[in-house]
Amino acid sequence: MRTTLTEENYLKALFHLVDNEGKVTINELSKFLNVKMPSVNNMMKKFAEKKWVVYETYKPLVVTENGKREAALVVRKHRLTEMFLVKKMNFGWENVHEIAEQLEHVHSQVFFDKMDEILDYPKFDPHGEPIPDKDGNIISQDLQKLSACTVGETVIFASVTLSDDGFLSYLNERKLLLNTRIKIIKIEEFDKSMTIEIGNTKEILSRKATEIILVKK
Repeated sequence: MRTTLTEENYLKALFHLVDNEGKVTINELSKFLNVKMPSVNNMMKKFAEKKWVVYETYKPLVVTENGKREAALVVRKHRLTEMFLVKKMNFGWENVHEIAEQLEHVHSQVFFDKMDEILDYPKFDPHGEPIPDKDGNIISQDLQKLSACTVGETVIFASVTLSDDGFLSYLNERKLLLNTRIKIIKIEEFDKSMTIEIGNTKEILSRKATEIILVKK
């Protein structure tokens, strides 16, 4: 039986919230989806029947391997769509999230497999996040927040944890794009804002921005 739009939204939430032990709480899901707790409980009981989660009252949910795979496949559709919109339709990376939110609910596997082929099987989406493969497997990345870096370090901008169009436009204005080399020049003691060097240009980033930007060494 096909998954419903609502089920896919819950699966995607599980993907983003699950911890290293495969656990997530009902409260976390409720806040993330802005859905009342009783509704989340009812949906998770259905997920338990499908063997996607292990559900016990008053305990964190445990997402099963089958559940992780189903969640990753929803995310795969979203991230492939974003990549297609950027690479083949010339959308800016700040303009693709909402469109992908709609197209990710298309059920044709052939459609997304063809999209993958046309793109030459990309490993990452336009925001630097890994695209799960057809089996739901996902590349592990060793990234850290820019805010965790220290003065004098030089790092590579690898990904963002927020695809908000406002934030991505903020980065565009500073010509701060994926794979850009960043050198940390100064960190303000008062508000932790960061002065960085990109090529021959210096920019000041807020603490909030450095929390969202992920880098690799």
